[in-house]
Amino acid sequence: MKKTFALTSILVLALAATGCGSNNSSNSKEGNSAAAPEGGKTEAAASTPVTKIIVGTGTKFPKVCFIDENGKLTGFDVELLKAIDEHLPQYEFEFQTMDFSNLLLSLETKKIDLVAHVMEKNPEREEKYLFNKEAYGHWRNRIVVDKSNDSIKTLDDLKGKKVLVGATSAQAQIVENYNKDHDNAINIVYQNGAANDTVNQVTTGRVDATLAADFVLPVIDPQSKLKAVGDGLSSADILYVLRKDDADEQKLSDAIDGAIKDLKADGTLKKLSTEWLGADVTSDTVN
Repeated sequence: MKKTFALTSILVLALAATGCGSNNSSNSKEGNSAAAPEGGKTEAAASTPVTKIIVGTGTKFPKVCFIDENGKLTGFDVELLKAIDEHLPQYEFEFQTMDFSNLLLSLETKKIDLVAHVMEKNPEREEKYLFNKEAYGHWRNRIVVDKSNDSIKTLDDLKGKKVLVGATSAQAQIVENYNKDHDNAINIVYQNGAANDTVNQVTTGRVDATLAADFVLPVIDPQSKLKAVGDGLSSADILYVLRKDDADEQKLSDAIDGAIKDLKADGTLKKLSTEWLGADVTSDTVN
């Protein structure tokens, strides 16, 4: 976002006075950072006091948040946040990349102000975090197995088997909740690598299954070596995660809701979803 040299010192003071959380200094960050691209906001917006928002995201989720062949951070979540940023002259988003498993902890410790990683809202997370209200995606989670596997359809069929999930993910929560009621019957394997390694782990038999949101399968498995089976295990709205009981975070959440409504109305959200995920995952509200 282009700012004039004359405004530099004013904006620095404004950032210090109005910062969301404690993330207005680069000394408090971890991982790699990338500011939103310059340009796009109006000249009138240049005179608006600007609060820098540190957005936590990942780099290992194909089509969602990843580093492309030119070394650029991009994907559905990244490009959508850039579009939201253009609608909010009072904020400037800067991306901070880290392992998925560190995102929520970094939010709690105020190293970032916002988590953007197609995060599902579920009761366990809602107890600890603030979610914005206007969903930007909706989907179901299902069991995913090798295409030749016809023996697994339900969670009960996974007893004694290895199931691959990302640590702290919504999918992990599903099998962890199942294990609480079934004497740890499922052997949970927490993923320590890129999402696209999932296909190899399932097809080689290192794990018996994984869980995935319905849009994820064609993203991570373009050669269709896997298949989703059984009924949906859960359905969820996809939202941004912020800190609870923080007035600045609530203000940011409300502003994001307004921007998402605008992007739905002008077709931008649907366009980004179709471009990056191959389908419009934004249209149906999950009940």
